[in-house]
Amino acid sequence: MAHIVILGAGIGGMACAYEMREQVRPEDSVTVISDSPLFQFVPSNPWVAVNWRTKEDITIPIEPYFERKGIKLIATPAKRVHPEKNQVEMSDGTTIDYDFLVIATGAKLAFDEVEGMGPGKNTHSVCHVDHAVEASKAWNDFIKDPGQIVVGAAQMASCYGPAYEFAMIMDTDLRRRKIRDKVPMTFVTAEPYIGHLGLGGVGDSKGMMESAMRDRHIKWICNARVTRVEPGKMFVTELDDMGNVKKEHELPFKYSMMLPAFKGVDAVFGIEGLTNPRGFILIDQFQRNPKYHNIYAIGVCVAIPPVEATPVPTGAPKTGYMIETMVTATVHNIRAALDGKEPDYQATWNAICLADFGDTGAAFVALPQIPPRNVNWFKEGKWVHLAKIAFEKYFLRKMKKGTTEPIYEKYVLGVLGIKKKK
Repeated sequence: MAHIVILGAGIGGMACAYEMREQVRPEDSVTVISDSPLFQFVPSNPWVAVNWRTKEDITIPIEPYFERKGIKLIATPAKRVHPEKNQVEMSDGTTIDYDFLVIATGAKLAFDEVEGMGPGKNTHSVCHVDHAVEASKAWNDFIKDPGQIVVGAAQMASCYGPAYEFAMIMDTDLRRRKIRDKVPMTFVTAEPYIGHLGLGGVGDSKGMMESAMRDRHIKWICNARVTRVEPGKMFVTELDDMGNVKKEHELPFKYSMMLPAFKGVDAVFGIEGLTNPRGFILIDQFQRNPKYHNIYAIGVCVAIPPVEATPVPTGAPKTGYMIETMVTATVHNIRAALDGKEPDYQATWNAICLADFGDTGAAFVALPQIPPRNVNWFKEGKWVHLAKIAFEKYFLRKMKKGTTEPIYEKYVLGVLGIKKKK
């Protein structure tokens, strides 16, 4: 009898719990540790921030759906992982023993790395549903007395899609209210060019995204390092392609949303052999930690090197499809270990994404994520906007059902007309 503990109940953790329960032996137990009793569909957070969705629309209680599948939920934050003891220390002082641990925590949002940035300070966020709710309250005040907007992603951010989405969604909402003419908007990003996306670009993402920004009258500053944020003012250093200072900017704003850098969560940060210097989990080709072979990791918490060196540091994104394949690989390899076999299943590190632009959208496919690629594709159209709305409902329905089928593979690849190679 083995106890498999999954740390985190986001997109990766939830999917892993369902698939793990189905694949392991009847006598094995599966426990999920989460800092929240709710699952949130993070891709919908930008809609929450402009009041197109509520928190209740995009969250579901975890426990009743886990209970039906025989999965235990502990809705208490973890304090520290102790890999030498095979234990997770909890914030309430208790400890959880495990035979196998799957780390699926996502990342810690490193707002503290830029003075004055983040919720409760001078900028908003769409990285968490509670942040998006606070951003929506500020949005309600903003539309009554509009002014300048600064939106984007700070240095060391590793997921740029939501920044573009939120800029476009704000633009759409303002146009619908017929006050777009009162709102100058500037997009600030660590990317070396618009449409880089932390991927070195995908297809003609540079040209198409620049065109979309021009059509919406959104100015941009690339190779941008945010140095500090004061109430109503952001200080940005723009670098040239050689990494030298090109220009110093002082950007006034009435409303700002900036994605922060990511780092590993406190429960694992600094554990030698488990994490890299930023706190992300080190894994081999089987999602397994090289030092602690009974620890696996999936999703945003995994250490992946940048696609390329850039003047301002950028991270590589982990999209839903990639996370889904990490889950499958992890479950299969843990089952192999339970059967006394060596791991042999590897994830497919491809980037596939549907990005909503409010009334249109963009889809990109990078197979594999790191160039050179077999598929390098980026297209825009209203169909993407409609597809993402439908996907939100489809995904939440499947999470309630406790499905173990590959959701992203079935839906997103189907929408894009891509057939997975066997």
